[in-house]
Amino acid sequence: MQNRLALLFILVTVMIDSIGIGIIFPVMPDLMREVTGADLASASLWGGLLATSFAAMQFLCGPVVGNLSDRYGRRPVMLIALAAMAVDYVIMAVAQTVWLLLLGRLMAGAAAATYATASAYVADISPPQERARNFGFIGAAFGLGFVAGPLIGGIAAEWGTRGPFWVAAAVAALNAGFGLYVLPESLGTDRRRPFSLARANPFASFRAIGHLPGLGRLLAIMFLYTLAFQSYPSVWAFYGTERFGWDAWWNGISLAAFGVCMVVVQGFLVAPATRRFGERRTAGYGMALETVTFGFYGVVTSGFWALAFTPVASIAGIAGPALSGLMSNATPDDQQGELQGVLTSIQAVGMGLAPMVMTSVFWAFTRPGASHYLPGAPFLLSGLLMAASVAFLAAPVRRRPR
Repeated sequence: MQNRLALLFILVTVMIDSIGIGIIFPVMPDLMREVTGADLASASLWGGLLATSFAAMQFLCGPVVGNLSDRYGRRPVMLIALAAMAVDYVIMAVAQTVWLLLLGRLMAGAAAATYATASAYVADISPPQERARNFGFIGAAFGLGFVAGPLIGGIAAEWGTRGPFWVAAAVAALNAGFGLYVLPESLGTDRRRPFSLARANPFASFRAIGHLPGLGRLLAIMFLYTLAFQSYPSVWAFYGTERFGWDAWWNGISLAAFGVCMVVVQGFLVAPATRRFGERRTAGYGMALETVTFGFYGVVTSGFWALAFTPVASIAGIAGPALSGLMSNATPDDQQGELQGVLTSIQAVGMGLAPMVMTSVFWAFTRPGASHYLPGAPFLLSGLLMAASVAFLAAPVRRRPR
């Protein structure tokens, strides 16, 4: 019963945290044009820079946070991260220059440990056979927040481009206060290991985790998967505005619809899929469907059909939890935090590269005088990356000589 209550709190924490993240997406095009004075195509490049700075700090700090949680426990790390997020949203709410926005993103990236620490927490309290299912629940909780976030952001945008940031700051602060009173510690002192600064840098953590049997290839696949999947948050609002003429409200509706479908998929389809096909095949099927999805969004010209295709696109969401379950089950209990820190860094690299790459591709194909007009070009690139992930997963494993 205690584990169930702990899991429920973690899911609520992830959901509330994702509300704070998704709430700002609908206003990003208007905000970037407001503080830079640039057109939409150029403003998207600034948006990419902010996202890349956030991811760069995640890359550098993810293993540090993961190793700290293995040493001092999940609870203090998670609460500090939530409090820092609240401060970041206040900075975003009052910033009048792109450089102050950049400072806020750097702070947030350094403290963005909530999702990774929540995953380590779930690994602590879950038996191996239930980890993929519970990682799916985390994805579903994140999706619920993703539903509420863009909707609230679209509504709060009626108060101006800074309204969503004040709401996000309040949500993050309330969540941190809630956790202060009700979040129990999941990592007993008998399962903790000493903190080593030398091991806490990203490359040392990569070596420690990558040497575990079978994890090297899975880490590479997770990087490609993240790089491709990040085309959604990187350019979706810009893509919807340019291709379909959507405003902040319709951008929010489209993101919320995707979030609803992801909740259903990750909450109810991951467990039966992994039971029937196994985690490896489930991940492969999900990424193959994602390849098709990106191809569709690359060429579709109707906003109606883009929304109608959302349920099909969301089914591909079974891949992420399946990959996480594979890696968690191959990792010792006292390295679960380190694994999640490494995954945070790998995903941060993908999250850092994706905005710059995807917004640059979007700019190249939508700027005035572009040789070929194709707002969906970033999604076509993502389709190629996802196809490479499927091929990498399906390739025969070479046995190391004894």
